Amino acid sequence: MNSLEQEITVTKNDLDDLNHVNNVIYIQWIQEIAKNHWKNLVSNEILNNYYWVLLEHHIQYHNPAFLDEKIKILTYIEKTEGVRSNRVVEIYNKRTNQLLVTSKTIWCLINAKTNKPNRIIDEIKNAFG
Repeated sequence: MNSLEQEITVTKNDLDDLNHVNNVIYIQWIQEIAKNHWKNLVSNEILNNYYWVLLEHHIQYHNPAFLDEKIKILTYIEKTEGVRSNRVVEIYNKRTNQLLVTSKTIWCLINAKTNKPNRIIDEIKNAFG
């Protein structure tokens, strides 16, 4: 399994009125790591010929995160089938390893030339592991 892990430190701009990380910020982090993972795994040729659109997003908030905490974000592809890919993102408090958020998203591969769904090619499946 090819995964990507990133670390973030919670800043004041990440906080909501309750002084913990805003739910929208978690979604931004999820989107950002998904994009980075895709760009790290495939060639420029693949990047130029295909892109992903989000079909479904399921998120569970388990525990809050607060200012200056170090956050570990992990993502990997759970399954690819046809034109769809299931991505998992897990967000942890790095110091305590407490699970903060889990996310499962379903993405559809789009051919950049036709702007229509495209079966996931072997090169992409292999990159995902």
